[in-house]
Amino acid sequence: MWTDIDCQISQATGEKFQSSQRRTVGGGCINQGYCISDGDRTYFVKLNQATQIAMFEAESLGLQQMYDTQTIRVPQPICTGVAGNSCYIVLEWLEMGGSNGKSWQEMGQKLAAMHKINSSKDFGWNIPNTIGSTPQINTWTASWSEFYTHHRLGYQFQLARRRGGYFPQSEELLMAIPELLAGHEVEPSLVHGDLWGGNAGCTVDGEPVIFDPATYYGDREVDIAMTELFGGFPTAFYQGYEKVYPLDAGYSRRKTLYNLYHIINHFNLFGGSYESQANSMIRKLLA
Repeated sequence: MWTDIDCQISQATGEKFQSSQRRTVGGGCINQGYCISDGDRTYFVKLNQATQIAMFEAESLGLQQMYDTQTIRVPQPICTGVAGNSCYIVLEWLEMGGSNGKSWQEMGQKLAAMHKINSSKDFGWNIPNTIGSTPQINTWTASWSEFYTHHRLGYQFQLARRRGGYFPQSEELLMAIPELLAGHEVEPSLVHGDLWGGNAGCTVDGEPVIFDPATYYGDREVDIAMTELFGGFPTAFYQGYEKVYPLDAGYSRRKTLYNLYHIINHFNLFGGSYESQANSMIRKLLA
């Protein structure tokens, strides 16, 4: 397998690469991660079952799209492929570890700059991708309200019902989304899509980085909302963002609506208490 990956890296970069050092590193909840090196160049490799190659292809496309904006740093994708029973994605290796208030302020500013990159095709993306290991539907849709109703919350509720979830007010909430978003003018911004603390950090030099995206064009507030979901980012991040691209009035309510997507997805992935948390959020939105 590693010989195949080395060959693919050599072909993609135009420079012969033969890994002589390999060590396991964190690859997220669903992948195996490795740091590989030939003593000169170093790459990050994620592995999964061969059947999951579309997931890595979508991740590569999303990272490249964000990389091409030249706004916020992301690991540059090198190649993807299948070797034996495994699929893989090879990424630029970034040495993580340093951060301070200035770094987080810069992250907010650079994310805001990326959010100013808009789509000419409305809301969605060119291909489906995943949120965690859950399929994410990205069918191009003219209306943000319609996109979010059908391809985000509506789809997650369908999956949750199959899993045995009980969300008695789900249909009422879906009907209420146009009202909840009324008056909110949305530009189809390039968003990370899964921006929690585990998918953001800084290099040892203090440069902010985001990674493991679930990319699409949507309301930029979905990214800011998720940064607040699991403990929040440092205050400097939000100060930096607001300086470049201030949030619109009503964000605090929409934040709950947008984070509900991730909580229902967590129910679909992990079950447990996420069902009651989601129902509490639904009641709050309908109050």
